[in-house]
Amino acid sequence: MKSNICENASERISYVGRVFKMGERQVKNDLLKCMVPEWAYLHKDGYIHIHDLDAYGLTYNCLTFDILTNFPYNEFKCYSQSRKIIAVFDYFKDTIAKIGNEQSGGMSFGNFDIDLAIILKNLDIEFNENNKDLVRSSISSLIHWCNNSHERMGQVSYYVTLNIGLANDGESREICAMVIDEFNNSPWYVYKPNIVFKVKDGINEDLLNKALLCTARKMIPTYLLCDSITNKTYDPYEIAIMGCRTRVVQNEYGKSTSIGRGNIAYVSINLPRIALETVNEYKTMQPDEVESQFEKKWSNIASVVKDILIDRYTKLISLDKEDFPNNLARNLWINDFSKADKLEQIFKNGTLSIGFIGLSEAIEILNGKKFHKNDKDYETAINIVKFMREFIDNLRSKYKLNFTLLGTSGEYISGRFPEIDLHYHEHKLLDKKFYTNSFHIEVDSGISAFEKIEKEAPFHQLCNGGCITYVELKEAPFGNNEGLLELVRCAEKSGANYLGFNFNKDVCKNCGEEGIFDKCEYCGSMDIVRIRRVSGYLEILDYFTTGKKNEEKNRKRN
Repeated sequence: MKSNICENASERISYVGRVFKMGERQVKNDLLKCMVPEWAYLHKDGYIHIHDLDAYGLTYNCLTFDILTNFPYNEFKCYSQSRKIIAVFDYFKDTIAKIGNEQSGGMSFGNFDIDLAIILKNLDIEFNENNKDLVRSSISSLIHWCNNSHERMGQVSYYVTLNIGLANDGESREICAMVIDEFNNSPWYVYKPNIVFKVKDGINEDLLNKALLCTARKMIPTYLLCDSITNKTYDPYEIAIMGCRTRVVQNEYGKSTSIGRGNIAYVSINLPRIALETVNEYKTMQPDEVESQFEKKWSNIASVVKDILIDRYTKLISLDKEDFPNNLARNLWINDFSKADKLEQIFKNGTLSIGFIGLSEAIEILNGKKFHKNDKDYETAINIVKFMREFIDNLRSKYKLNFTLLGTSGEYISGRFPEIDLHYHEHKLLDKKFYTNSFHIEVDSGISAFEKIEKEAPFHQLCNGGCITYVELKEAPFGNNEGLLELVRCAEKSGANYLGFNFNKDVCKNCGEEGIFDKCEYCGSMDIVRIRRVSGYLEILDYFTTGKKNEEKNRKRN
């Protein structure tokens, strides 16, 4: 396969995609030229990254559908029961495709199993064996469609997340089991959509074990921990993950929920860059003073980021409802799109997120040590993230907008930031050519899975805009649901919000054999596909961005 030239691992080359990419780059350049010069400078020079720049002032980022409130039941009443089932799934696909081209990011079903069961019941569909078979095959079809479609912008797959696990009656429990089984039984090349299992004590322990067995083979589902200190104050039915980690819950304008809400925009700050400048300017200061200067520099940049986010939001709400025809037709937000006088009534419920990348590298630059190795540096790391969260909470209070702190996934910027920083600074950490996601302990730490979870969990309580902890396993833990459950319980007890499991998955394209190999141990073929988790979604390694390829080479097992 040719070397990767993508900025996103889900991109696939096509004529339409190439034309779109050229136009996208021109739009970004034009926006930077007419933007406030300081804002454009910070972005171009790698202090910050304005995500989805081409969508600036034109649309929002992501959304967890309120699929039930305005579901168009009348459109389906004249159909037979089998036709109704097919039409419901067609409606889901059509919604994903249309909304996916009306926003810049991903889409989520907050309680897919429960919501689908309610829709089928309201359409008077009997859950008999024939209809169950059709529902099962329709779920399989939806999974394959999400995995195989790269039609968005002519090149990218739709980022879809199905939250399941809290099924509360017979039909929804069967649907939950179907989702897990159909994904687990799908071919090796099916590694999307993202499926998130909500873990709640005493609810669906059998389905949790089924999910864990699926994860042991396919790295999906991932796990939203409803009983952790981060989530336990919220109704578990109202919490959902969007995309690889986005968490939208708190709301200045009403109900604290993920349903019918999304992220408006986010900007990520390059922590290693700030650390490099701090140590160069304040070499003779004591560690506590250096930390204070780092926080001041971060505050100055975050204040500018705040202005960027508010400007982007202001431009967005000045648009007309007619600029969002599919949102207007489907009414998937928490407030009724069709009845809103102004878009502010809708988008004020969204979040404005300030993200960060490279906490681990920043601490090592400041103090000379990796923060997971001793208590003092670990405390410094916690204090810095606490400082960032307090700053953002103050923004939330002052501006009455849903500002949040995001532990950025950093697929593209993991390589972009250090590449720029190398032009200005020399440091051994720049030689590896990638920065570590958000607050994660570095991928080559080699610490145990339990220790990694326990050390990262306190950061989850601070990153209210979303985050995740990954555990890197030596190999696929086929059948070992009990071992994975121990790690889930550890994360839950430690306070983590969201947990995923990684392991190398190599597949022989000739015979389908799975394992870790360069040459198939069964048929001897050298035609091997390597599936890895890039930042939140699984993808084929060949399509990884440069930074993530460098990271993958350095990963060690926990």
